[in-house]
Amino acid sequence: MGAAFLSSWPWDNLGAYKYVLYAPLVGKAVVGRAWERASPDHWLLLLLVLFGLRALTYQLWSSFSNMLFATRRRRIVRDGVDFDQIDKEWDWDNFLILQVHMAAAAFYAFPSLRHLPSWDARGLAVAALLHVVATEPLFYVAHRAFHRGHLFSCYHSLHHSIKVPQPFTAGFATPLEQLVLGVLMAVPLAAACAAGFGSIGLAFAYVLGFDFLRAMGHCNVEVFPGRLFQALPLLRYLIYTPTYHTIHHSNKEANFCLFMPLFDLLGGTLDGQSWELQRKASAGVDEVPEFVFLAHVVDVMQSLHVPFVLRTFASTPFSVQPFLLPMWPFAFVVMLMMWAWSKTFAISGYRLRGRLHQMWAVPRYGFHYFLPFAKDGINKQIELAILRADKMGIKVLSLAALNKNEALNGGGTLFVNKHPGLRVRVVHGNTLTAAVILNEIPEGTSEVFMTGATSKLGRAIALYLCRKKVRVMMMTLSTERFQKIQREAAPEHQQYLVQVTKFRSAMHCKTWIVGKWLSPREQRWAPPGTHFHQFVVPPILGFRRDCTYGNLAAMRLPKDVQGLGACEVSTHLLATFSPSSRRL
Repeated sequence: MGAAFLSSWPWDNLGAYKYVLYAPLVGKAVVGRAWERASPDHWLLLLLVLFGLRALTYQLWSSFSNMLFATRRRRIVRDGVDFDQIDKEWDWDNFLILQVHMAAAAFYAFPSLRHLPSWDARGLAVAALLHVVATEPLFYVAHRAFHRGHLFSCYHSLHHSIKVPQPFTAGFATPLEQLVLGVLMAVPLAAACAAGFGSIGLAFAYVLGFDFLRAMGHCNVEVFPGRLFQALPLLRYLIYTPTYHTIHHSNKEANFCLFMPLFDLLGGTLDGQSWELQRKASAGVDEVPEFVFLAHVVDVMQSLHVPFVLRTFASTPFSVQPFLLPMWPFAFVVMLMMWAWSKTFAISGYRLRGRLHQMWAVPRYGFHYFLPFAKDGINKQIELAILRADKMGIKVLSLAALNKNEALNGGGTLFVNKHPGLRVRVVHGNTLTAAVILNEIPEGTSEVFMTGATSKLGRAIALYLCRKKVRVMMMTLSTERFQKIQREAAPEHQQYLVQVTKFRSAMHCKTWIVGKWLSPREQRWAPPGTHFHQFVVPPILGFRRDCTYGNLAAMRLPKDVQGLGACEVSTHLLATFSPSSRRL
C-alpha cells in the first residue's frame, strides 16, 4: 500500500541539494537586478530576505533552548535532545521551501502585490482582527481534525513522534499540514491587501511574529514568569506558553490552540493543570547530576561545535567546514568577552541508566593553557567549578585533557590537597587514555618513539610497553626525570627504556606516540609509513601525506545513554556514535 497523498516531501531524496529549489527565484532576482529599488523584480529580493529571516528566527530560538547554562532550570521536558530526534528534524525547513513558492505564486497571480507600500498601520489592525476571528479558530478546528483517525495516523502522528519539543519541531510535519498552515497564515494578509491596507511592513511583521510565537511555543523552556498570569488572569487565555504547548505533546486530547488558549476554553479542550504546571516550570527545577565532565574549548573554530550554535553540525564529528568561516569573527569576539568575564557553564546533558550526567566547560581556549600568565586564572576557574560541584552534591567530576595538565595543577592534585574535605571525587581519564593508546599499537611492534614521555600518561605507557619487551625511545631533555621513570621498571625491563634527545634518533621508527605537540618540521624526521598515535591536545597537524594520524583517545558510550545529541562536544575528547550514516 502506497504512502498517503502529501504525507512525504517530494524532494526527500535530494538531501542538501533541495536548496537548488530556491535557484529559480534567486536566478530571476539576480537577472532582474532585484536589489535596485526601481527593479520590477524588487519584490523577489524582499521575499527571499523574509524567508531568510524566518529561518533565522527558528535558529535563534533553537540556540536559546539549547543554552543549557542559561535554561536548564526552566526546561519543561527534562530529557535532552538525542540523535534520533535530530535526524528526524534534519530537514525541518522543508516547509519554508514550500511556502516561499506559494508566496511567489501569489505574487505572479496578483501583480498588484508587487507594488505594496512600505507601511500602512491600518493593515496591521485588519490582520490582527482576521487572525483572531479566522486564523485562530480555523487552526483549532483543523488541528483537532488532524487528531482523528486517518489524518492522525497518516499525517499528524509524525509530529507527535518527537519526545522533546524544540523550535525545529514546529517545522517537522507533513506537506499537507504545512500547506494548510500556509493557507491559514495567508488569510489575514490577503484580507488586509483586499481592503487596500496591505504593505511590505505588514507582511514582515505578521509572518515573523507568527514564526516567533510558533518557535517559542516549541522551545521547551518556560519563558513567561508565573506571577505574570497571577497578576493578569485574563492574559492566560490570550497567549499560550511553552508549557501549555508541551502539555499537548503528552496529552493529545487537550490544548489544541494556535496561540490563544481562549479557543481551547470555548472548545472544552483546555487542560486544567496547564497554569499550575506553567507556574512550576517558570519557578525552575534544580536537578543535580551525579557525574560532570569539565571540558574546555580547543580553538575558536571548535567553539562553534556546540548544540546552541548549530544543532545539526554539533551532532556530527567535528571538521572545519566552509560555512564556519563567516562565523569566526563573531566567535573570536565572544572568546574575548569570555576571557574578560569568565564563568563555568554547562553545555550539554544526558542520562545514563536513568541518572543525569552533564558536561560543563571552562571558558578557556587551547592556546590559553600555554600562556604563563593565564595559569592562575585557569586554575581559579577549575577550582570554582569543583567547589560548585561539591556544594551541589555531585559525586564525580572529571577533568578534561588540558584541565588536568601536569604543569598546570598536577593532574588535579592541587585542588584535592587545597580542599581536603571535598566530597566530590575529582578524577581524570589518564588510565583509560593510556589503555586506548596501548590498544591501538599493533601486535608485534618492537620499537616506539614517544614525545611527552615523562608526563603521567607517557610514564604509564612507557612502563607498560617495556614490560612487553617493546623498546621505548623516550624523547626528553631531563635525564633526572627519565631515570626516575626507568627505576620504576623491573631491572630486567629497564634496558627497554631509552632516553633520546633528538628527533633524528627516530628516523627509522614507524610507530610514534605523540604526547607533546609536534611541528611540521619535527614530523619530517618520521620515515614514510609512520603512524602517529596521539594523546596531545590540541592534536597535531597531519601534513604528511605518506604517514597516517590517529584520532585522540575516545570511548564508545553505552547503548542505554539517553538524551545525548552532541558529538565530541568541542573537545575531541568525548566521541559519541549513532546509527545515522551522518555520524559513521
